[in-house]
Amino acid sequence: MPLSPRNLAASATQSALRATAGQAHGAAADLGDLPSWRLEDLYASSTSEAFRSDMAKAEADAIAFENKWKGKLTAAAGKTGDEGIGAAVKEFEALEDLMGRIASFAGLTYFSDTSKPANGKLYGDVQSKLTDMSAHLLFFSLELNRIDDSIIDAALTKDSLAAHYKPWILDLRKDKPYQLEDKLEQLFLEKSMTGASAFNRLFDETVAALTFNVDGEALPLEVALNLLQDPSPETRKKAAIALAETFKANIRTFTLVTNTLAKDKEISDRWRGFQDIADSRHLANRVEREVVDALAAAVKAAYPRLSHRYYAMKAKWLGMEQMDFWDRNAPLPDTPNAVIPWDEAKDTVLSAYHAFAPEMATIARRFFDDRWIDAPVRPGKAPGAFAHPTVPSVHPYVLVNYMGKPRDVMTLAHELGHGVHQVLAGAQGALMASTPLTLAETASVFGEMLTFRALLDQTKDKRERKAMLAQKVEDMINTVVRQIAFYEFERKVHSARKDGELTADDLGEMWLSVQTESLGPAIRISEGYETYWAYIPHFIHSPFYVYAYAFGDCLVNSLYAVYQKAERGFQEKYFELLKAGGTKHHSELLAPFGLDATDPSFWAQGLSMIEGLIKELEALDKAA
Repeated sequence: MPLSPRNLAASATQSALRATAGQAHGAAADLGDLPSWRLEDLYASSTSEAFRSDMAKAEADAIAFENKWKGKLTAAAGKTGDEGIGAAVKEFEALEDLMGRIASFAGLTYFSDTSKPANGKLYGDVQSKLTDMSAHLLFFSLELNRIDDSIIDAALTKDSLAAHYKPWILDLRKDKPYQLEDKLEQLFLEKSMTGASAFNRLFDETVAALTFNVDGEALPLEVALNLLQDPSPETRKKAAIALAETFKANIRTFTLVTNTLAKDKEISDRWRGFQDIADSRHLANRVEREVVDALAAAVKAAYPRLSHRYYAMKAKWLGMEQMDFWDRNAPLPDTPNAVIPWDEAKDTVLSAYHAFAPEMATIARRFFDDRWIDAPVRPGKAPGAFAHPTVPSVHPYVLVNYMGKPRDVMTLAHELGHGVHQVLAGAQGALMASTPLTLAETASVFGEMLTFRALLDQTKDKRERKAMLAQKVEDMINTVVRQIAFYEFERKVHSARKDGELTADDLGEMWLSVQTESLGPAIRISEGYETYWAYIPHFIHSPFYVYAYAFGDCLVNSLYAVYQKAERGFQEKYFELLKAGGTKHHSELLAPFGLDATDPSFWAQGLSMIEGLIKELEALDKAA
């Protein structure tokens, strides 16, 4: 079923909730003034008159909408104006915007500090109330999809307001074969609060409460992960052991959550009639299974040319025959270790955006000027990074955990790319602004590429250039190779879960099998790493989401190659792609650039850019 902005966890994940490999540890005092976001643009507080009033209005409007339209949509399809289908969709969109605003405030407040009981209560209470309200709206999409195609086609022709919503209506009808009888759909919706949503929250709160003992200091997850990029091999090893020990101590909880959610998904898929374990994700992404299969096959075939080849070269740079798994993201010996202040990171990203298109920088600057960003690391704050679109009537928000290293700058560029995309697509309205996940990563990865290329062009020192290229290759391997390995892990887990409950050992064996295959012989997989599947939020919040990262990276690599060859007009076409939101299929959006994701050479072209950077590193190595 289409994702609603009311579902904050899904929406945040859709907006690139990133399980980062981590950014390196920096001292807050060196970073400058890190901004915290102004959620007052949504509501002043949960006790404000505006918040209470909107909660009451949303409930009353949902009931009124049901009373006005339920059982009458077929008749409305034959009318125009205020009594037509277009008017009904417009009213539904207004409710989506209002309820999405409420959900966004509750969710962002919760993610600001998941350890605060009041935030958890607000988040839970709001989800519960919005689920109750959604029960009054559930009929709408189900009833709309039961109308004959000929009647819908006629309505889209004669009703100008319905024609405006044509992309959304036709997109909704793709779900028709998988929708259930109304009472069953209502049961699925209401039980989700005590089912999948409850286990999602259990995972979030468990992860937020974890501490990792490194040299007697109890560290939160984000900081402990960051130590895997410390220059000291001993520090990296201590952090890796601490991570493994804490994951192992909590592995029963993570195993229970994973088993429960995999079974919950299997039940839903079976009732809806999905054939493949990932088909519901492909439907939500509006991408064909064959396209994803081709992507996964292309990336797996490229493992030896990409990750295996690079890690063998890196082991040599580090003076090792074989790296331990905790050395995978280690800095090179000659990597600059300076802390990058926040203002410098801001200027770097905005400058790169401006060089591409001034309008892009103008939009991104608002995130800084108007405090749409939450940057500091603090206890209880959600780890990783995301950009949340909230609703078109407000604006997006960005969360990062900034610690002052180059990868943090790339993460900032990534999330601001999402933010720019969400601002531009917002004009499509609450129903059509949301971009399918396969294209949701386009602006973010493109923003990273612009920033990387700008920095690389400014770098004349050969050692610094090598370090930058190596870091970019690692980021691309993490985005493409690692995410397809994640996708293969999920396929193993969900396939095996059909035959019975999985033990922690079962999950560990599956994890090690895909990691060994993807990382290659240059990395030693030792005891402890079998638990590292446990903290990845994508597996919990949005099963099979992860291939969208690889899709986006390969797409942007191909897109960037077009940009490099284009004489003029690329920026205009690029902005049209972003402004389209969810109104067009990926084939329509890529056609102006001469790209086709169904063509096997499309993926080869995207992967060749990563291989090209590895070859450039090899050339630098030989010249040294």
